[in-house]
Amino acid sequence: MSERTQASKKRQLHLAAHFPGVNNTTVWADPRSRSQIDFASFEHLARTAERGLFDFFFLAEGLRLREHKGRIHDLDVVGRPESLTVLTALAAVTERLGLAGTVNATFNEPYELARRLSSLDHLSAGRAAWNVVTSSDAFTGENFRRGGYLDRADRYTRAAEFVRTARELWDSWTPQGEPRPFAHQGQHFDVEGEFTLPRSPQGHPVVIQAGDSPEGREFAASAADVVFTRHGTLEAGRDFYADVKGRLAKYGREPDDLKIMPGVTFVLGDTAADAQERAAEIRRQQVSPQNAILALEQVWGVDLSSYDPDGPLPDIDPDPDPESTLVQGRVKITNALEIAEKWRALSRAKGLSIRQTVIETTTRQSFVGTPEAVAAELEEFVATGAADGFILVPHLTPGGLDDFVDRVVPLLQERGVYRTEYRGTTLRSHLGLREPLWKG
Repeated sequence: MSERTQASKKRQLHLAAHFPGVNNTTVWADPRSRSQIDFASFEHLARTAERGLFDFFFLAEGLRLREHKGRIHDLDVVGRPESLTVLTALAAVTERLGLAGTVNATFNEPYELARRLSSLDHLSAGRAAWNVVTSSDAFTGENFRRGGYLDRADRYTRAAEFVRTARELWDSWTPQGEPRPFAHQGQHFDVEGEFTLPRSPQGHPVVIQAGDSPEGREFAASAADVVFTRHGTLEAGRDFYADVKGRLAKYGREPDDLKIMPGVTFVLGDTAADAQERAAEIRRQQVSPQNAILALEQVWGVDLSSYDPDGPLPDIDPDPDPESTLVQGRVKITNALEIAEKWRALSRAKGLSIRQTVIETTTRQSFVGTPEAVAAELEEFVATGAADGFILVPHLTPGGLDDFVDRVVPLLQERGVYRTEYRGTTLRSHLGLREPLWKG
């Protein structure tokens, strides 16, 4: 039975696993936490995801170690492996799990990246995916010959042409295996030659996109197969879902041609009270006193090391200069004064210290409760048009997904909203996506 037939009875939800690494959700102080560059960590999480019949395993990537006040950011000191290298190794120890890597469209070239992605798709028998990200950050660009030459407004223009060019290369071989020359001339790329690989098992690797700006939403509607979004609440999810799905028709696409999968966190407990207690403890672990000040400095843009993490928020306003170099390689805060005022109001209303305010505003988990409650809530999101599925971001490396697979997945299966076996071999088949038409 196809996924579309199943969905006519009860909407099926999709699951993916995000490898926990250099982000604020990861708890490194927990004694169960392990290395984020040892292959055993990647293998454990990937095997757990495949045991849970997940659609894909997702790797983020950064092209430069972030800095804070001229020093490497604490979360980055253990390093950042290159995504496609890790995924190629995982292809050998998994059989059905999709393998999704984040690769920057600003500091790569279409031919070279299309070849690497196609290679992964062939080696994995059709399980490759590319999360397209962009950068206008000159700090990151210093690691490359071109530097940060792209204006922010141009980055999606280049990304869209990059994806079109990659697809032209993947289509340059006929479905029967006949190579043909390719030629592309555009604003950002002028390339021609012959591609080295035949059409891959799923036609094209799956394309994922993770932008939320108006330009990012339009790019997703025109070019992406999956959207990785931050909208983790029911109301925000419904608004985002309706907006992006509503943009598809003008590109000749149907709603099922694009899957919307917010990145979410979870905490499970034997009772609701137990889950809430565990969630609170995890939030305290995620935000140490030192990291509370670092988070505050990212908003304020000035040195706040003299402030007590257990004391009140600063009464000074943030630095109005959006080009402050206090924090490098992290997302620029463009509405710092607005954020600061919200944090102050929350702090006054609840009597919160700096650390408590940062915990309250930056680390709230998406789904907290018993396995039964979490399964019901996940189903509600999909049934009511807030998401097509979820990219789970556990807080432990690499065992943070174990409880979910053991305790929540069986309940989703009992509810009839999640597969009990893989019905196909490619990532497109897992996601219920049609194979792209050959446009050679």
